[in-house]
This record gives sequence, structure tokens and C-alpha cells, in this order.
Amino acid sequence: MFLVILLVIIVAFCVLRFASKSSLLFVVKKWVRVLGDKCYEFQFYRVPQFNQNMQENQLYRKVFTYLNSLPGVEDSDFTNLFAGNKSNEIKIVLDSRQVVADNFLGARVNWTSEEDEKTGLKCLVMKIRKNDKRRILRSYLQHILSTFDEIEQRKKEVRLYVNVEKNPESSGRWRSVPLTHPATIDTVVMDSDLKNKVKSDLESFLKSKQYYHRLGRLWKRSYLLYGPSGTGKSTFIAAMAKLLSYDVYDIDLSRVSDDSDLKMLLLQTTSKSLIVIEDLDRYLAAGKSTGPTLPGILNFMDGIFSCCGEERAMVFTMNSKDQIDPTVLRPGRVDVHIHFPLCDFNAFKSLANSHLGLKDHKLFPQVEEIFQTGASLSPAEIGEIMISNRSSPSRALKSVISALQTNSEDRAATRHARRLSHSGSARTTEEPSEPGIFGKDGVKEIRKLYGLLRLRSTRKESFEFDAPEKENSRHES
Repeated sequence: MFLVILLVIIVAFCVLRFASKSSLLFVVKKWVRVLGDKCYEFQFYRVPQFNQNMQENQLYRKVFTYLNSLPGVEDSDFTNLFAGNKSNEIKIVLDSRQVVADNFLGARVNWTSEEDEKTGLKCLVMKIRKNDKRRILRSYLQHILSTFDEIEQRKKEVRLYVNVEKNPESSGRWRSVPLTHPATIDTVVMDSDLKNKVKSDLESFLKSKQYYHRLGRLWKRSYLLYGPSGTGKSTFIAAMAKLLSYDVYDIDLSRVSDDSDLKMLLLQTTSKSLIVIEDLDRYLAAGKSTGPTLPGILNFMDGIFSCCGEERAMVFTMNSKDQIDPTVLRPGRVDVHIHFPLCDFNAFKSLANSHLGLKDHKLFPQVEEIFQTGASLSPAEIGEIMISNRSSPSRALKSVISALQTNSEDRAATRHARRLSHSGSARTTEEPSEPGIFGKDGVKEIRKLYGLLRLRSTRKESFEFDAPEKENSRHES
């Protein structure tokens, strides 16, 4: 037997050294594999498509899906090409009587798709060396099931659910539509280091079931997204859903009658989902007499009812967390805090690159200088200016500069008005009988000054649409 193997190796070496055609190499490798298999004893396992009662074998579907995801399918002698669900998707599917090779923990596993000529019933046959069977069989089958779950999760259509008012004639409180938002983690405008940390945290959470169970903790995670309006919080939620392939349950607290109603909504959600409450700070500040109470919301965040399902993430958004009781945001209720600030120069450059294709421009130093004065706009505002002027990058940058200058002037006017108002209040308290700028007339003067600045701002913002400058649409640098 040893001499046979040695002879095969020598012949293979000679052929591989002098052969130049890939087809010949393929034939030689195949014969080397066949002759090598003769030296081992094998165990065979059949996975039929149907059981004895002609019911579909779910294991067959899972193994078949797994095999068709392997790169080795392309190396088979014959495969089928099918159109996928997407317009540009092509699927490679194993044909009958073909062999797919797989490697797991250093062991080789061969799969063959067979079809009974009389009944037409299909089955998958696994061939594994007996020496490897005890070592890898159970873990290999578990690996197939885990990979199938991941594939199905990626293929799943992500949906957006919204809660509706109570209706005695209907037990369901959720209505859904496909979540078609095109945002991804990569397209979100965010500090690159922060983005990588958040992405790593989400991906780690997906793989942490056994870790959470070992700690005796529920497999869930909660995130707080806070920052001014227009900074991308809602877009980031859509990107999270795409990355995780989780459905989104967006809870409108104004349509929730009380704490019990909030619990029932949570019970009707599914695993593998994002539970979202937006603008939580505004709801808590409103102090409404109807709807969920603060204790009810806290129980929703980390109480016993939050344990009604696993593999889910809770997401809360706020404009600011400064006025929120720290106990609301403690670890366990909120695990990760993500700040979404107004646009700075680095975020501006990211927007210019994605919206205008500019990595540099002669106007960039001027934009940076204005940012250094404290002027700022939200990424949504700057992005909209760039979209409206995308045919002329220079005009887009000039429009951004104009908007930032207006913002800077408005901020200065607001600070000045506050100082005058504060001084007027103090002097009025001390000298209530003295008329002048610090009395009632002073408030009118302040309002008049602020109104003139706002009018100037409006004229600047509309100028680019009324009288666009003429220039080449090419990118200037």
C-alpha cells in the first residue's frame, strides 16, 4: 500500500511540474484524491429529502442550503445557475450525482447529491473517514445548523413595525411594512473610530448567546443614541437593523394607554428585533397624565417583562440626556451611549466625499476656519445643501459657507440678546421706575435686532436657488 501511495505522489509531482493546462491539473488532483481515499475506511450518512410518511425533512433543507454556500460548489464537475431574488443575483446550486468537498477541523468531508431513478426522491450522502467520525461528527453537524441560521437571517426581509391604537375587534397591535431604507453602517456619517467600535459591538452581540447564558444574563443589549435633531440617529437605527438583519418595532408612546398596554406591546414583539423608542427625553419632560409612567418605562427597559424574548436590542433616542435622571440611564437599562453631535470639519469632509466626490478643495480651509469660530449645522442640513447643489461642487461649498456664517451670526445675536435681557432684568429689579433700553422698550429693540438678522439669513439661504453662478460642473481642487 505504501508503494502505491509513493508511486501516486511521484507521478503527480512529475505531471504538476511539466503540465501547463489547468484541466490536466484538475484531472490529476481528482485521481490523487480517489487513490488516497482507497487507503481509508469511510462512514456514510444519508439525509433524505422526505421521511417515511412523505413529510419534508427539515434537516435536508438546512444541509442543502449549507452546501450551496460553500466555495467548493464551484469546483464540482457540474452545477446549476439560477436567478436569485435580487435582479443582479445569481445562485450556484449543486446538481445530482455531484460531489462537494468540505473541510472542518482538519478533516475532509465529502457530500454527494443523489436522486432515486424510480421514485425521483432526493437525498444527500455524507462520507467521512471513520478515524475522524468521533472527533468531529457532532460539532460538524452543529456547525451546519448554525451556518444555516446565519444564512437565513441574512436572507430575511427586514420589516418596520408600528403600534396602532387599541381596537376591540383586533387582537394585533402591530402593523408592518418592508424596511427599504438604503442606509448601512458604512454610509453613516460618524467618526471612523466610533463607527468601528459600534460595529464591532453589534457583531460581537450576534455571536454571544453562549456567553450571556454562561453569565446567567438575558441575551439582549440596549443602546442610547443622543444628539440634536438631524444628526443621523434614525438613519443609524436603520443601519443597525440592516447589519443585524433584525426587524424594527418602533413604539409610539402617544398611542400607548398605560403601563399594562406597554407590556402587552412588548409581549407581541419577536426575537431578533430592535425595540425602538424615539425622543424619550421629550416624553419624560412633558409629564403627561395619560400613557406609560416613568416606573412603567423603567420596567420596560430592564424589568421582568423585558425578558419575554431573547436576541433583541433596545434602542432609545434623545436630543439631550443632561436633564435625565441618571438612574434611568444606568448600566443594565442602557449599556451603550452613542453621541451624535452637530457637524464638525471632519464630518463635513466625509459628507463632501460621499455627496460631492470631493476629497479636497480650495475652499476647504475657509470652511475649517468657520468651524473653528464655533459655527455648526447638523449633518442633515449640510447634506441637503450638497444634494441641492450637487451639479456644481464649488457652489455647494459656497452655500455651506454662507449657511455656516449665518449660523455663526445668529448664535452671536442670540448670546448678545441674552446678555441684554439679563442686564435689563437686573437693572429693572434695582431701578424699576427708569425707562429706556432695559425696560419694556429694550425687549422690543432686542426682538427687532433678532428679526433683522433672521431676515438676512433667509435672503442668504435662498440666494443660491434664485441666482446660481455659472461654472463648469467639474470638481475644482
